[in-house]
Amino acid sequence: MTHTISRAVRQGLSAATASAALLLAGCAAVNQPTQAVSIVEPADGAVVSSPFKLRFGIKGMAVAPAGTMTADTGHHHLLINLDAVPAGNVVPFTEGHMHFGKGQTEAEIALPPGTYRLTAQFANGAHQSYGKPMSQTITVTVK
Repeated sequence: MTHTISRAVRQGLSAATASAALLLAGCAAVNQPTQAVSIVEPADGAVVSSPFKLRFGIKGMAVAPAGTMTADTGHHHLLINLDAVPAGNVVPFTEGHMHFGKGQTEAEIALPPGTYRLTAQFANGAHQSYGKPMSQTITVTVK
């Protein structure tokens, strides 16, 4: 016995298959990390002892020491209990703004007990912020 599928049914199956593929692709995209700058360690919401290890991550750009003004490069900053620096503004040299101008991607951070908002901010060689899209904020509790 031979089974035949009408042209209309084949077209309907093709449309359904295409829709399912788009739906699955959309679900996969939702689960993909889109953050260009990240705090890899500690995790958001972590309880840590001081000092603790901090590791930065970056996608789509290269880490270079301060003073390097090559396109698509920059270095990390850690803002403690502060929001991201607007794009183009220089990251201040104050107590709450830690500069990693040698191109460091990790450090030991010492903070007194308490809960902190830690913002990773990427900036160019002149310390000019790449703005909120190149930042990430997490919360940690130091015990």
